Amino acid sequence: ESLGYSVRVELGERSYDIVIGKGNLAGLGERLSEFGFSRRIAVISNPTVFSIYGRSVIDPLKGYGFECLEILIPDGEEYKDYLWSYYILTELLKNRLDRRSCLIALGGGVIGDITGFVASIYMRGISFVQVPTTLLAQVDSSVGGKTGVNHYLGKNMIGTFFQPRIVWIDTDTLKTLPEREFLGGLSEVIKYGVIWDENLFKFLRDNRESITALDHSAMTHIIKRSCEIKAEVVSRDEREAGLRAILNFGHTIGHAIETLTGYRRYIHGEAVSIGMRAEARLSMTLGIAEKGVDDEIRSILSSYRLPVNLPDGINEDEIINSMQIDKKAISGKLRFILPERIGKVRIQEVTDSNSITEAIRFCR
Repeated sequence: ESLGYSVRVELGERSYDIVIGKGNLAGLGERLSEFGFSRRIAVISNPTVFSIYGRSVIDPLKGYGFECLEILIPDGEEYKDYLWSYYILTELLKNRLDRRSCLIALGGGVIGDITGFVASIYMRGISFVQVPTTLLAQVDSSVGGKTGVNHYLGKNMIGTFFQPRIVWIDTDTLKTLPEREFLGGLSEVIKYGVIWDENLFKFLRDNRESITALDHSAMTHIIKRSCEIKAEVVSRDEREAGLRAILNFGHTIGHAIETLTGYRRYIHGEAVSIGMRAEARLSMTLGIAEKGVDDEIRSILSSYRLPVNLPDGINEDEIINSMQIDKKAISGKLRFILPERIGKVRIQEVTDSNSITEAIRFCR
């Protein structure tokens, strides 16, 4: 049970496993000892997560002969920036980590993204391992090799594609996750249901009590299914030439909301929730979605107490301007992921900004 399940991300020689277990942090040292890393490794985390799980990860690693450098950065999306990545690089250099060293990202999406980014550029690339402790990171950001840091002009604008060597998930870490972060993570799970798997969507709709009570089998099911979907999409299209873009459902408008609110007002999953609702509405406006799809999406998001309305004080034009800076915009054309029905979406360029404005306005 503790080793649980393994999901494979197939990328040729860069393939890796996502290991999903319960109470399995202690097993990480043994697994990493098989990779041939040098003894000097670094654990990157934030004080909140490290105070709870730092020892559970580091003590078994020491037992396998690793020397662990601990590097902590402050907790929050606003610290996922170039200056903090530079700080981490400096610590690695001062402590003489070498090309065969490995970085361990212990935390949520912010830690995973910045650690992966640093690993990809330190000495032109060293290994890193994801140990995601939030639901959002377990189902989404730790898998697939997107790394990066934010810039005040846009989210994740500085980054690389760089795959981890392994993703190590302990579902027990969700027990200490604040409820708001847990629900924010569920927003990404709901996304997988909309873009790929109607059965997952129905499972989320019909099992809300057991999911919010962190029932082990329900949680293992949704984490495993989310990882399977992401692994499938990434293995077909690693660098987002086509299919992988469907993972951005809700993110086109969601990222704009995050940028315009300075990454402080909403956590990522909340912004994506508003984005999914607005993009589902846009799909209705353009006549792409089947009747009632936007209501189904709005209804499941609300049932998990996720926000579905735009904040006051941000107007439609600001959102459209911010979306045009986003890297998902190709030569000024805005691309959206629009649901046709639950379980199926399409990638659509939208040139008519009036319909975008109308959809956003509807979500006030």
